[in-house]
Amino acid sequence: MRAIEKFPNLVTMFFARAKERGDAPFLWHKAAGAWHAQSWTEVARQVAALAAALKAQGLKPGDPVMLVSENRPEFCIADLAIMAAGCITVPTYTTNTTRDHQHILTDSGARAVIVSTAKLAATLMPAVVRSQASFVIGMEPLRAAQGEGASHMWADLIAAHADDPAADVDICAAAQTATRDDQACIIYTSGTGGAPRGVMQHHGAILQNCEGAGRIVAEDFGWGDEVFLSFLPLSHAYEHSGGQFLPILLGGQIYYAEGLEKLAGNIEEARPTIMVVVPRLFEVLRTRIIKSIEKQGKFPAYLLGQALRIAAKEQAGRGSILDLPMKALLSRTLIPKVRARFGGRMKALVSGGAPLNPDVGLFFQAMGLTLLQGYGQTEAGPVISCNRPAAGIAMDTVGPPLEGVEVKIAHDGEILVRGELVMHGYWRNPTETEKALKDGWLHTGDIGEFDARGRIRITDRKKDLIVNDKGDNVSPQKVEGMLTLQPEIGQAMVHGDRRPYLVGLIVPDAEWTRDWATSQGVAVDAAPADPRYHAALRAAVDRVNADLSVLERVRRFILADEPFTIDNAEMTPSMKIRRHVIRQRYAERLDALYKA
Repeated sequence: MRAIEKFPNLVTMFFARAKERGDAPFLWHKAAGAWHAQSWTEVARQVAALAAALKAQGLKPGDPVMLVSENRPEFCIADLAIMAAGCITVPTYTTNTTRDHQHILTDSGARAVIVSTAKLAATLMPAVVRSQASFVIGMEPLRAAQGEGASHMWADLIAAHADDPAADVDICAAAQTATRDDQACIIYTSGTGGAPRGVMQHHGAILQNCEGAGRIVAEDFGWGDEVFLSFLPLSHAYEHSGGQFLPILLGGQIYYAEGLEKLAGNIEEARPTIMVVVPRLFEVLRTRIIKSIEKQGKFPAYLLGQALRIAAKEQAGRGSILDLPMKALLSRTLIPKVRARFGGRMKALVSGGAPLNPDVGLFFQAMGLTLLQGYGQTEAGPVISCNRPAAGIAMDTVGPPLEGVEVKIAHDGEILVRGELVMHGYWRNPTETEKALKDGWLHTGDIGEFDARGRIRITDRKKDLIVNDKGDNVSPQKVEGMLTLQPEIGQAMVHGDRRPYLVGLIVPDAEWTRDWATSQGVAVDAAPADPRYHAALRAAVDRVNADLSVLERVRRFILADEPFTIDNAEMTPSMKIRRHVIRQRYAERLDALYKA
């Protein structure tokens, strides 16, 4: 079995893989209905040329460079080129407002900006002109008014410096002197509770993440010709490490998805072997697959029930030889059809970024897909632990710590982490750094425990705990996760801090609403005013309440005015709900539920 190497920095790792892989395909994008690939050699040449161009523009080692781009090959090239020039990448969400961009530009002190499109530049440039950034590079043409006198075209810069001695791939590779301790990027947390903070990630933090994850791939699945489908924002630490640098370490290919609407088709086309996703997407996919199976008739629905029954027994360690005939039938009928939706060669779907409801994980296991739940945060590279077959996959845990990662549980239950993966601190924010890093340990703010096999079980998030008026603690994420597994409920948030009981804010599932309206003979937009509609949702909430303790039950609920989305600032780009934003918007109506 091939061993996972250790590299001194991320750029050296890339150039080493590029030399090995040569003309093999590396980065794929879709245009005019067809997929197009750039080879490792082609990408290496562009990285070296862009790095030379950045130096020629006056950037010095240690200068931050802001990168604003959707997932595409140029993101990876720009990220590597910034680091190859000795600078620090500041990847930024494409959904940011001008105010968000202004905060990050000011806080990071970015000396230059690379932006992908004129549309993104329209929001970005008002902040850039008030910042210290000296120039902007557009991957695509920018309107003159957006960057007049201070903009450069991506293709022109690369072409102009392609023949520079410094742009020679071998010379550029040899010039890399960064150590694992040197800073690679500043990744701003998505800010579920306030202004984003810049997490200083060094090369070693990301490399240790990749090495630990790479060993799981090599030892538990076999390291082969790996194919990744990049979907989550690359400005998020999870995708940045797991969806970009892990594929580079493994010498794999990266396909860039076209967006949520085309994701299912992209999965079937790219046929990935590994994919990193957040729980919310798994919940959506699970719902769609179940509905599709149930619409096929009684027999497919029966097979689905049998698959879930057997998976639950096996997960509990109660597998039986009596189930072998049914398992054989499932392996010839239902399971191959579901696996085909994921390309047919998926080794592992990796869930991270937020807690995964065990029932969701069980569903994918039942469908013959290996789902590994991981745990971490941006401050830790971001992966701290991950389930793996060799350690036994338990859906109520997030697996053992990665190799080289120390984890201990504090007296109050908080998870503490130490190792090379831990950030050096928050950029220009010593006060917050001192709160998070104490005696070399990262205080995660998460509450957890170890099971008998050394796997971490997350029991809650310190700051998300609801403390009722009697001082009892309630996990909102647990209750919300159970609510959103109901077919009637698309999204949910529970509320009840310093209150006598929990109340809920519910976003009904759009497809279920359409089906209900059709069955009742009413217009979709009239459904929320229909008492029968509320009764159906009440029944869904009561089904969940039946499996909850008295403290956790949702007594009353209201309907949200619209879904929680990134655009209305009620979700982060990594698809977590922004509780403080939602509570502020619905405060009066939620408070009224306690007076009813």
